[in-house]
Amino acid sequence: MSRDVPIHSWPGSYYIHSDKKWENGTLSLSRTSLRFISNQTKESLASFLLSRIIEIKMESSSFIFSTLTILEEGNVKHWFGSLKPNRAVVYNVLEHFWRERLMSSGSEVKGPTESQPSKGRELISLVAGAQRRLEDTGRVLSHQGEQFDNMMQGLEKIESDLGVADKLLSELESPSWWPFGKLPWKTHQEGKAEDAARAAAAAYKGPNRSKVIASIPAVVSKGRDCDLKPGCLLVMVSSLEVRDTSCQVQHHFERNEIDEILVHSPYEITVRQRFIGKPDVCYRLLSAKMPEVLSLLEMQYKKKVEFTSEYAAFKGTPVSSPCDAECSISYDALVHRCLETDIPMAVPAGDLSQLQVQVLQPTVSQAEAQELKQMLMQLKNLALEAETELERQDEALDVLTSSTDRATLHIEKHTCRMKRLL
Repeated sequence: MSRDVPIHSWPGSYYIHSDKKWENGTLSLSRTSLRFISNQTKESLASFLLSRIIEIKMESSSFIFSTLTILEEGNVKHWFGSLKPNRAVVYNVLEHFWRERLMSSGSEVKGPTESQPSKGRELISLVAGAQRRLEDTGRVLSHQGEQFDNMMQGLEKIESDLGVADKLLSELESPSWWPFGKLPWKTHQEGKAEDAARAAAAAYKGPNRSKVIASIPAVVSKGRDCDLKPGCLLVMVSSLEVRDTSCQVQHHFERNEIDEILVHSPYEITVRQRFIGKPDVCYRLLSAKMPEVLSLLEMQYKKKVEFTSEYAAFKGTPVSSPCDAECSISYDALVHRCLETDIPMAVPAGDLSQLQVQVLQPTVSQAEAQELKQMLMQLKNLALEAETELERQDEALDVLTSSTDRATLHIEKHTCRMKRLL
């Protein structure tokens, strides 16, 4: 993903101090920078990194016009006015990405004068991203396995109750000592059936469904992006929750209630729940940490996740999440590729000393190679554990399928026997 691709853009105006005038244009926010481009000349009137911002404020120009001011390092102040849809929305989005950028633990390249990260650090960053994604997948698999276990317990209880119902029905079908028409065990049998239904519901709606897998800060809007406000998104085992800054639930989406999740960019999604005869429930979420939960949403909601045409601009090299193809390289091939040095076939005499320096300084140091080895071993262990859990869940699914079919046949048989008794 290119760092220059705008995450969000707003039409507005920029005050040019040298000419003492306002210029109409577009304010664009990318992952690491902010830029204002003039509509008339198509030139960049202001461009600076988010890391250089000292303060973002909402002020007034000449005590009349509402503006947004950004103070840059070196005491350079930028004035933006006539922002659409409104100044508060732009302020909330810019402040969110600016603060998340400041609190981000990962160091990014701030300028051409700073040293580029080594090849080893880049590889370590890729493996760390793959490890985080696999850990998230393992947590989801663990919660799913607990749900299967609860469902197994519920089916065992149902089968036990069906056995009791079979004995009672056998007794009722031939009551040799009861000469009247009413059946005294009917109420008792109905109570048993209700208990079985409650046990099945409890197995499906267990406490594990409310466990939080991931939580990220976000800028939230109900419907369109004209009212973006700070909040957060909670990804649970079987649901999604949108909350405000005071942790009050704005909306709770159950898994089966979500009709689509539109991905506009790696940092912006829309969650929609459709209704017949009344307006849809639609929430738009913008977050600097959205790439951390996109993989979870893709795995949990599968066909409901839809990537829009706007997302195509972000399909370059990723910033936050690593590419899956690069994560599949074996350890031996990776270390061999890292430690080898490129030596030209013909070397001029004047470049001999430079070549010696290149040979003495490998692409990846021994410490980085050792760290890569440990991380790849952890990845291997995580993958093996995930494979074991998947195999166990496949067996549990087979048992659940056979048990459900058997219970369905027993219920249908008992229903027919009860109808004959009525």
